[in-house]
Amino acid sequence: MDSIRVSKVEKVLCGKSGRAHYGSLHLTAHHLIFRYEDFAKEEMWVPYPLISLVLKLPQTLYGQSPLTFHTRMFETFSLSFEKERDALDVFESVKELTVCTSVNQLYAFFYAPNPPFDATGGWSLYSPREEFGRMGVGTRTKAWRFTDINKDYVFSPTYPSRLVVPSRISDSTLRYASKYRSKCRVPALTYLHWANFGSITRSSQPMVGIKQNRSLQDEKLVEAVFQSHHFSESRPSGPVYGATSTNLIVDARPTANAVANTAKGAGTENMDNYKDAKKVYLGIDHIHTMREALAKVVDVLREADNVAASVTGSLPGEAQQLVVVDRQALRRSGWLKHISNIMEGAALIVRNIHINSSHVLVHCSDGWDRTSQLSALAQLCLDPHYRTIRGFQILIEKDWVSFGHKFLDRCGHLSSDKFFTSLPETGGTSSGADAAQAFLVSVQNRFTSQSHLKETSPCFHQFLECVRQLQRQYPSRFEFNERFLRQLLYHLYSCQFGNFLYNCERERRAGEDGVAPSERAACIWDFFNSTSELEQNKNDAYDPSLDDPSSRDPSADMGVIYPNAKDIRFWHELYGRTEEEMNGRIIVYQTKEGPEFTSPIESLEDDPVNSISVPAGIPLPPSPARTPNLSNPSIVPSNPGNASETLTSGLRGLWSSLPDIPQRMTADNITAPSPASLRPSGPPLRPSSPGSNPLHPARSGTAHSADTFYNTGVRSVWGKLSSNATAAFSAMQDAYDGVAKDFKALPKPSGDNENAQGKISEFQPRERLGDEERPAYRITSQSHSVGSSHNPWDNVKPQKTIHVLPSDNPWSTTRSRSPRQASLSQDLFDGKSLPLDPTVAHPPRRLEYGDSSGFRISGQSHDGVPHLTVVSDDSLVLEQEDQHPSTNTDPLGVGFL
Repeated sequence: MDSIRVSKVEKVLCGKSGRAHYGSLHLTAHHLIFRYEDFAKEEMWVPYPLISLVLKLPQTLYGQSPLTFHTRMFETFSLSFEKERDALDVFESVKELTVCTSVNQLYAFFYAPNPPFDATGGWSLYSPREEFGRMGVGTRTKAWRFTDINKDYVFSPTYPSRLVVPSRISDSTLRYASKYRSKCRVPALTYLHWANFGSITRSSQPMVGIKQNRSLQDEKLVEAVFQSHHFSESRPSGPVYGATSTNLIVDARPTANAVANTAKGAGTENMDNYKDAKKVYLGIDHIHTMREALAKVVDVLREADNVAASVTGSLPGEAQQLVVVDRQALRRSGWLKHISNIMEGAALIVRNIHINSSHVLVHCSDGWDRTSQLSALAQLCLDPHYRTIRGFQILIEKDWVSFGHKFLDRCGHLSSDKFFTSLPETGGTSSGADAAQAFLVSVQNRFTSQSHLKETSPCFHQFLECVRQLQRQYPSRFEFNERFLRQLLYHLYSCQFGNFLYNCERERRAGEDGVAPSERAACIWDFFNSTSELEQNKNDAYDPSLDDPSSRDPSADMGVIYPNAKDIRFWHELYGRTEEEMNGRIIVYQTKEGPEFTSPIESLEDDPVNSISVPAGIPLPPSPARTPNLSNPSIVPSNPGNASETLTSGLRGLWSSLPDIPQRMTADNITAPSPASLRPSGPPLRPSSPGSNPLHPARSGTAHSADTFYNTGVRSVWGKLSSNATAAFSAMQDAYDGVAKDFKALPKPSGDNENAQGKISEFQPRERLGDEERPAYRITSQSHSVGSSHNPWDNVKPQKTIHVLPSDNPWSTTRSRSPRQASLSQDLFDGKSLPLDPTVAHPPRRLEYGDSSGFRISGQSHDGVPHLTVVSDDSLVLEQEDQHPSTNTDPLGVGFL
């Protein structure tokens, strides 16, 4: 072909999936083919319609000329050429081969499977008479009939040739009613429920306009749909609750958009004219918002590739994924929110059909985008037949291809020059005028090409993502697996088959030159029904017995499944990423009903992967099953003169010397507070109140599992003072400097006041801090329970205790005289001491030997500073003095809980 300037280029470096290999590049009429020098590696074939963006980059420092390719399947690869001329020829050739002016130029009309598929009959897979007959039209009920009013596509060019309408409505009434609906898309049956004759009909918006026009024929048609239960020959034997106020007109648009369309002569139904029905707005945005949302997702993934490449100095596609995907930017794209809205709308339709035994009329603006999504998803949930491989193919043919989804416009099969960009050279070889000219051309291409792409939108892609959500929520209810959906999306854009190349059934049957595509192009269903594909696409976990409507098992659902609009995640396999990269770590917590998944994460703090974890240099707190490690030489600061560093190390030492707070479980639930709230490297934080609930489970995912309070019923000792630990730490340092003199001037209490303060002063309720007299608290630490009659968190009596060894006080100015501890620690200060921190519990100031049966640690303290005593019964005793709290115990003024 004349478009191919160069058909083969040797010594090309291809970077893909983090690896780069040399090989040869081949350009054919419909594929870009890269053949690796290592023949063991499989060739890479890329159909031109699958290319979404090509960037011609400036020459690298090594003299190579790179091209970066992005595909519609969210893959990125780069080709580096030794000669600039080769890169330019390949760029221009791929551009001319990708941008088409006619559907007949696409690969489907040149593809001939070799060997031929062992399955045939794909083009006649869907027969309206057979499919609606399976539902019961003409057999179980006489309330509906077939009409050939659109057999020549004159009645409605975008509708199928054969329609199913209420038997009470004549073709003459349909002709009058069609004038009231956009594109003459009148309400027509698409699904009849097998259990109760509930129906799903679909249409376009009514042409209400500013004058609030109405159509008696359209009102009569809708009324006949909603009263189809009352047809004499279709009334089932049992009670039927159809034709009641639960009949719904579902407008998929946001309310504002529906009302705004009245200015264009369209709008939404005036419910004063439609009796025995209600109307709901689902708030699903239009195609432009969906296109922008997916574009934002693509931008985030490309940015991650570019950052990974810049870190390693490689090209996009060559670098390993060193940079984590910005999941906050992914959620800001709104893609998951749109998926959730569609799922919620489908769940509403399913409940109204199956539970309320009523009818639903679905429409959006023209009835071929959001309407197809909602209708097909609802049928997928209501009818187990559509969850089989063959049934799913029929569903797509019926609700997407036959009812006129605009595949050609929405998928952008003809591509555009906008997707090919040549970045100007940054070196001194090009002048400023050349750079300005290149920029002007790129801007002109952007504006001139925008009109060609304004109709593109990932509607069918969105539907497949919704199916994937259902498939993940009900893994044993689908005959096909995830690969089947991914392959279907791939061939939607590859243009290898003729099924998804046109905008409606009329175009598909006639073609551009009068020759039907079914006579010239291969059918995608023949490909999927071939033996080799069936083996790969079948779901091993599929259990058709679960869909038995006659089952009386307590967990049976009659084959009807209900979408969970809150359990929505990114389809990470489609985007070529891991589950954790796209969705974060999945947190599952146990309840009485069974495992429950967290809802979509909306904020940074809710993201379990972004939770602040303990730095590697700081020792983790002991697990509840171990004795606390009271001595760790690695935390002794190397520079005692640095007050900030010394205080930080002291806090770490105090953290490591805290007693274990064990897990408390009940028979009903298991609570797992967030270890993300534990920040041993920061300042002491406020403890949570005894009556507060644990944090949301989505915040409990960190990279460290050995956490003192993980899976316990008690919150962190520190609580949460500030979301920014660094700022809080700096503020406390400033406060310490300001009140240091005040602490030095405080009178020293008497030496016999060893029972003055307990180490649990931070655990007191707010009301106890202001009492005139505070009772003493006595808590004995042991391995599996913490409790006494005065502990606000627990009333379990202490059991067997654990041995607690004394440790050096990180704030003390004297060395420990314990031979055991002297070998493991060293002096923190050489004669100058910091003022005591009044907001935290302090270890003892002095270690004294008692009798041979145990140790006693005592020391002088200020008001509010506890004593720690290790007595002979090997239990840790914390005691609180009955005194007023000092007015200087809260330098930040934040108060305690």
